[in-house]
Amino acid sequence: MNKKRKVFFNDKFVDEQDAKISIYDSALMFGDMVFEMTRSFNHKQFKLKEHIKRLMYGIKILRIPFDKTPEEIEKICNQTIEINSEVFESDDEHRLMIDVSRGLLGIYHGIENMHKGTNLIVADFPLKWSVAGMSSLFDTGINAVITSQRAIPSHLMDPKIKNRSRLFYLNANIEVSQVKGDNNWALMLDTDGFVAEGSGDNFFIVKDNSVISPEGRNILRGISRDYVAEICKQVGINYIEKNIDQYDVYTADEAFMSGTPFCMLPVTSLNRSKIGNGNPGKIFNLLINKWSENVGVDIKKQIRDWDIKNKFKDKSSAPTPYEFK
Repeated sequence: MNKKRKVFFNDKFVDEQDAKISIYDSALMFGDMVFEMTRSFNHKQFKLKEHIKRLMYGIKILRIPFDKTPEEIEKICNQTIEINSEVFESDDEHRLMIDVSRGLLGIYHGIENMHKGTNLIVADFPLKWSVAGMSSLFDTGINAVITSQRAIPSHLMDPKIKNRSRLFYLNANIEVSQVKGDNNWALMLDTDGFVAEGSGDNFFIVKDNSVISPEGRNILRGISRDYVAEICKQVGINYIEKNIDQYDVYTADEAFMSGTPFCMLPVTSLNRSKIGNGNPGKIFNLLINKWSENVGVDIKKQIRDWDIKNKFKDKSSAPTPYEFK
């Protein structure tokens, strides 16, 4: 009999298909949920404590009732990985999804046999689902497309809280899916017209051997973004956070995105105009190679091997969350 993946769901493990919240849950009604998505290298979780720390900040700021400590969440995550380890193939990496919702809206508390209170859900699935078909992007790079959809400013909904109210990300992706050509990814501006972030990834340019990232005002301050800054320090590259406008991107020497599943991907054009020479740059390759060295995994090769094994020739044939058709 095939074993099924298990999900931690409110203090017990259930089969994945049985992990269900109510149709009256505040997460469904309002997107009232904070969450984190992690990954492993060689089956060891990367920056799990940092992900949990950001999760706890979101819970605090949104005033979601919650009685678990960071240490308890970390233990639950490790238990979830352990219980699912036999289901994963030997070359798989673990992608954790940690969700915390406020639970039933108060007017529905009278419904019998419904869970009352906060929901904590920890799911574990293969990382290759999230990066399927992406290996070619390490060679070709991404075409960033400036969308009409702007990033949500912090005075409306603080983007530093990783929450499920993310329709603006989806709108940006849908808009970009209508653009002709391949490898188009959304790049949103903030309400002042400065470059903010992608739809689930942070953005960087390289100019005169300095790596520059948008200020942290109106973006999700990604765990991978922080690690890029850390790697820059390790290899002696100047790292700067400041406002970036479109002119800065067009005239940059290089550009790239960062995100938990793929770590880093080169951005070789903006609105089909080449950035630099139109190829992945030397600083990008230096940084991702250092990242690979630090974690003991050749990041580009791992994704390429998965694509070959699973016969994903390019991202257009893959079930990636970064493709919206």
